[in-house]
Amino acid sequence: QVQLVESGGGLVQAGGSLRLSCVASGSSFRINAMAWYRQAPGKQRDLVAAVTGGGRANYADSVRGRFTISNDNARNTMYLQMSSLKPEDTAVYYCAMSLYTSSSIPSNYWGQGTQVTVSS
Repeated sequence: QVQLVESGGGLVQAGGSLRLSCVASGSSFRINAMAWYRQAPGKQRDLVAAVTGGGRANYADSVRGRFTISNDNARNTMYLQMSSLKPEDTAVYYCAMSLYTSSSIPSNYWGQGTQVTVSS
């Protein structure tokens, strides 16, 4: 069984920065892809940033140039560095990983979510 545990959310003023972390632990696995999503109240869960198996990073237009996704495979950890935060970035942020475990087909895993609130 694999678990993703997030940390780093909180309350920050507009223009500030936060760094989210997501650590994968449990059964033996190999990372295929990883991503951050967010869900604001009353809205659908949207992709914020992702890194594919080839290492290329993709960002939502609303965060490009302000957010950076990165990972430390040795620590099974992914990060989301968020800068120049805006009130509209307020949401619950979820990490997601596509992992190869005992099967040759990857499975998707989700973190529990961490609240990010940006005050104006």
